[in-house]
Amino acid sequence: MKTRCPCCGAENSLDAILSNEAANAALRELTRIGDEITRLAVMYVGMFRPAKTSLRFDRVASLLEELRIDMDNGFIERNGQRYEASRGAWCHAFRVVLEKRGMGLKLPLTSHGYLYEVIASYKEPVQTAAAPANQQPAMKNSQTMNGLAALEGLSKGGN
Repeated sequence: MKTRCPCCGAENSLDAILSNEAANAALRELTRIGDEITRLAVMYVGMFRPAKTSLRFDRVASLLEELRIDMDNGFIERNGQRYEASRGAWCHAFRVVLEKRGMGLKLPLTSHGYLYEVIASYKEPVQTAAAPANQQPAMKNSQTMNGLAALEGLSKGGN
């Protein structure tokens, strides 16, 4: 069965891809990564393609394996330091690098250095639990508040 790549327009047989050992290894790595990160990782790895040639499947498989191992570990090491690398950090970093693709980032990429720099500088968004709209913020127990509560009680009792 012939297939056409939606990104580059190259035609190939799905049977040939699945029987090619390196292509099969690349596909295995992609299935291990999972979810939205898979799409971003494929687009990112495409940035390693030399301008005048194709990216070999063994290189694709190797790049994806390097990324997947670090994703599975949950951290990266950069300049002798360890940085947490959540799935959110990976998505963010892939998007940043892909955005830079048309803004002067030198291609083809030769390492994951820039991607890892973005991950190293990533700050996880802080999740805050919002109080329900009808809930009053907790008041500190003070003489003033106690006095107001007593007055409120008197006014309710006096009706």
